Amino acid sequence: MSAWWSILILVVIIYIVISVLLYYLQEFFLFKPEKLPSDFQFFYENQVVEEYNLETRDGATINGLHFRVKKPLGVVLYLKGNSKSIKGWGKFAVDFTRNQYDVIMVDYRGFGKSTGKRSQKAIKHDLQFIYNTIRERVDEKYIILYGRSLGSGFATKLASMNNPKLLILDAPYYSLTKVTGRYMPFMPLSVILRYPMPTYKWLKYVNCPIRIIHGTNDKLIPFKSSVKLSRIKPKQTRLYPVIDGGHKNLNNFEEYHKILEEILVAKESQIDLSTTSLRVKHSAKK
Repeated sequence: MSAWWSILILVVIIYIVISVLLYYLQEFFLFKPEKLPSDFQFFYENQVVEEYNLETRDGATINGLHFRVKKPLGVVLYLKGNSKSIKGWGKFAVDFTRNQYDVIMVDYRGFGKSTGKRSQKAIKHDLQFIYNTIRERVDEKYIILYGRSLGSGFATKLASMNNPKLLILDAPYYSLTKVTGRYMPFMPLSVILRYPMPTYKWLKYVNCPIRIIHGTNDKLIPFKSSVKLSRIKPKQTRLYPVIDGGHKNLNNFEEYHKILEEILVAKESQIDLSTTSLRVKHSAKK
């Protein structure tokens, strides 16, 4: 056997071993959970918050928080990113309660106090269960889905299967396969990735208004992913760029809060396009 054949076989073996390792260890790279003891007490200054636990069909427990306001305009189901727990994410509820919305945050399986074996299918079922529980108490026309980073895919999937008032995506990805492909371009991710999260596919079936917020300097999930998503259903989508915003610091930009307030509070008005320059053409140069 020639040396070239030996090298080729060695490369193939290494490639297969790496693929197998990525298949079984991908959760270590995708999820950065923070575990909380069962007796942990949540506290947020100047916020009225209630903790709850919901048991799923397979015996898992989903832990969540309900931030309450007087006379709410609706409720925001906030689906967080892939790190920590709602212990830290809870501080962002103020951005919605200040605009007179109740907020519900939950920890995915294996995060915080939530339990159960984690999978893309299991998380989707959990979130639909939570959505159904909210819907029993609140009409869908008052429910807003907010998906942040990892949560943007789950929020889109929920919106595609239900009829919420609004879908807000914060730093969304086109698909997780695309995101991870930037770092492992030669790996068979379409085969080994157990969390493909094809946001672009699910977005095609969303019927409510879609609002996308994304920092133009996002190094993890490029701004261009939101540009691509905004083109899927352009008539019902608005893209809000936060100039120079990164992936984890949009809340530090005044523009982000102005955008969020505009989305949550402003009333949409119908424009009589016949009175605009919509179909006016520039004269050709002679």
